[in-house]
Amino acid sequence: MKKICTSFSEAVQEIHDGAVLMVGGFGLCGIPENLILALVDKGVKDLTVISNNCGVDDWGLGLLLKNKQIKKMVGSYVGENKEFERQVLSGEIEVELLPQGTLAEKIRAGGAGIPAFYTPAGVGTSIAEGKETKIFDGKEYLLEEALKADFSLVRAWKGDKMGNLVYHKTARNFNPMIAAAGKVTIAEVETLYEIGELDPNYIHTPSIYVQSLIKGKQEKRIERLTVKK
Repeated sequence: MKKICTSFSEAVQEIHDGAVLMVGGFGLCGIPENLILALVDKGVKDLTVISNNCGVDDWGLGLLLKNKQIKKMVGSYVGENKEFERQVLSGEIEVELLPQGTLAEKIRAGGAGIPAFYTPAGVGTSIAEGKETKIFDGKEYLLEEALKADFSLVRAWKGDKMGNLVYHKTARNFNPMIAAAGKVTIAEVETLYEIGELDPNYIHTPSIYVQSLIKGKQEKRIERLTVKK
């Protein structure tokens, strides 16, 4: 049985200044929003955050960005966040932008214990500057190193007290690979089940990757609401 936290502040208490964080989600879909809010309240700073994007100005990782708690952002998309754009252009934050597939594979490799891999993405661009390249079957490939984190924050639809997780539809996105790539993985779950209540055939993240869990109600904001007239 894994540690079941009773508050979100307890869940993030070990996260320290200067930590490297991986945060699940894509846009606002599948983000551990309550864990992020707890980090905002904690005031932890100088964070290196690895995530697909940085949320929006008033929600998700955008809140940490607004508070100047993020020192470096590693992702694939600036997204809908004007403050992120402003900080990048003014030099207030260090940013490393990667092709989305490369980012996903760097995280997956980190969780799988693979130190590096070759990819054709980025060859001949500024992304390749200072990196090793190699020819395979007459085609040039770029060596990319894996990504790992001190802490991984993920959001799951269902979890049990052993730490097994199930994600809901597209909220699965980056969460499973991020859960595997952190030294300590903290899971925010919508519903917490007793051991044995989840069907083992449908587990997305096995309990071995998860160190603690917390149940919480999510606001689940929509990034861009489009409705019929």
